[in-house]
Amino acid sequence: MTVIKKERKPKPDASTTRIQDPEGTRRNILEIASKEFALNGLSGARIDEIAAHTRFSKRMIYYYFGDKEGLYLRALENAYRQVREGEAQLDIEGLPPVAALTRLVEFTFDHHHRHEEFIRMVMIENIHHGQYLEQSDAIRELNVTAIDHISRIYSRGVEEGVFRPGLDAVELHWQVSALCFFNVSNRTTFSMIFGRDFGAPAQLERLKRNSVEMLLRFVAKDEAPAER
Repeated sequence: MTVIKKERKPKPDASTTRIQDPEGTRRNILEIASKEFALNGLSGARIDEIAAHTRFSKRMIYYYFGDKEGLYLRALENAYRQVREGEAQLDIEGLPPVAALTRLVEFTFDHHHRHEEFIRMVMIENIHHGQYLEQSDAIRELNVTAIDHISRIYSRGVEEGVFRPGLDAVELHWQVSALCFFNVSNRTTFSMIFGRDFGAPAQLERLKRNSVEMLLRFVAKDEAPAER
């Protein structure tokens, strides 16, 4: 009796599976590339390292993004897109202005803490004097939505008499960003200089509350923060 053995087809590897999903492939490459750029900067990042961690070839990465600078720009855009998409998902339209601004500041603080690669990439782009960000219409459009978001909250607060008039929405966005950004960008040096762990959970919660209170005091119509 002759036993006919069926030929076993090789299982597709992870890279083959992902190539059939172009968007998934791009997301995977961008995720790894963002970490590499945040860790080593544009000049220090290596496509070889990115390819090794994504299990895609350099050729595939170049196919999707052109070159290392093209990949860096897309990673920078993706970093901004993540924070703006998170803001858009906040359910604050029905909240009173003070509660809405509180939630926006808290979200920004928490997002920056959880996405340190975003902070580092923004710092790197400042080192490059914004030359890559300048090439991106997408980033400018994304940040227009951020200003619209905080502008609506502020306008409602003025109309309801809890926020003082005459403030600029872009400058408010600057203040929110400054407080939350510094918490990540200078955490290590502050911790070493002053001998306190500014990344400890209790310390982070205190800093977040302080950030909220400072913004509320700044926009409040009266000297004291408006009641929530």
